[in-house]
Amino acid sequence: MHKIKERIRNIASEYLKDLIKIRRHLHANPELSNQEYKTAEYIAEVLRNTGIETETGIFKTGVVGIIKGKNPDKKVVALRADIDALPIIEENELDYKSINKGVMHACGHDVHTSSLIGTAKILTELKNDFEGTVKLIFQPAEEKIPGGAKGMIEEGVLENPIPDVIFGQHVFPEIDTGKIGMKSGKYMASTDEINITVKGKGGHGAMPYALVDPIVIASQIIISLQQIVSRSAHYNMPTVLSFGKIITDGAYNVVPDEVTLLGTFRTLDEEWRADAHKKIEIMAKSIAQAAGGNCDVFIDRGYPFLVNDENLTQRSFRYAKEFLGEENVENLEVRMTGEDFAYFAQNVPACFYRLGVKNETLGINANLHTSTFNVDESSLETGMGLMAWLTIKELDY
Repeated sequence: MHKIKERIRNIASEYLKDLIKIRRHLHANPELSNQEYKTAEYIAEVLRNTGIETETGIFKTGVVGIIKGKNPDKKVVALRADIDALPIIEENELDYKSINKGVMHACGHDVHTSSLIGTAKILTELKNDFEGTVKLIFQPAEEKIPGGAKGMIEEGVLENPIPDVIFGQHVFPEIDTGKIGMKSGKYMASTDEINITVKGKGGHGAMPYALVDPIVIASQIIISLQQIVSRSAHYNMPTVLSFGKIITDGAYNVVPDEVTLLGTFRTLDEEWRADAHKKIEIMAKSIAQAAGGNCDVFIDRGYPFLVNDENLTQRSFRYAKEFLGEENVENLEVRMTGEDFAYFAQNVPACFYRLGVKNETLGINANLHTSTFNVDESSLETGMGLMAWLTIKELDY
């Protein structure tokens, strides 16, 4: 295994320049969820040119590649990368800045995709050195509920062949390039979208006695619902309830008839998740009715919480330390962000880990989902090399 480890490192180093070009092409040409047609075409072309058996059109824009080693039926390892971008106007001044106005790879999916392409190239060169099969999953629509993972699974992506385990990788601007982070067990939260429409009776702001003010009611609902987090959630049950948008159509002295509230609810327990949904609906409706109005509550169930398989992740910790050195593998904390990779983890033993992309010297430290997000591109060498090493080690396990 030592010789294979060194070969992986050498091949990853050789491919870095090519992978940077691929990443920059993807970054300059981002596409939104469920619209990744050109991205999928590009991925499929690169895979086929590498000699990889490739299937397209899974959940419209999903792409799957198959790499068979010796004795391909022995074991199957799946590797997943998401390919969609976000509706954000890029403010970086780069030669490869997004040419699609209002669309940006601000979550690093260009890195995930190019890194997996690099891993595929490495494993193709090494396919006579391992037993089993590698399934490459390039997944659309991670950023939009119900998520491309769910759609691809429903269309059979986890069949023919059936993976024994699956790995996912995500950029992480909180740790330095050259490092990665992992956490076994519960790692990321479920993500539900809260939609509340408060209905009252609008009119002139100088005549509040003649109104049922939906703005005041909506304000009371927002504040009161925080009791679900502060008073109903158990102390060891991480919970987030946040509202990010209030929509109405009034004026300085005009009170509207309706106010719409948009928010997110997140947790890591299905029983509590269902109970909290009921509490949100009952409390919101009761407050509105007590004030003389009413409200509609619709909770769009999003991704489930993400659980990393304990055994697979503990093995992966060891594999990563062998490849990167113990000082470059960090233990992560629970995060209340969400990921539709959770659907894969519900069906197959999974390990979803983080790839460091920060470089303070180069001024690369912006957060995900921001207009100035960027990565230290040398992280691609770590990303493709480590994933190839994890794959070969797991196939040999």
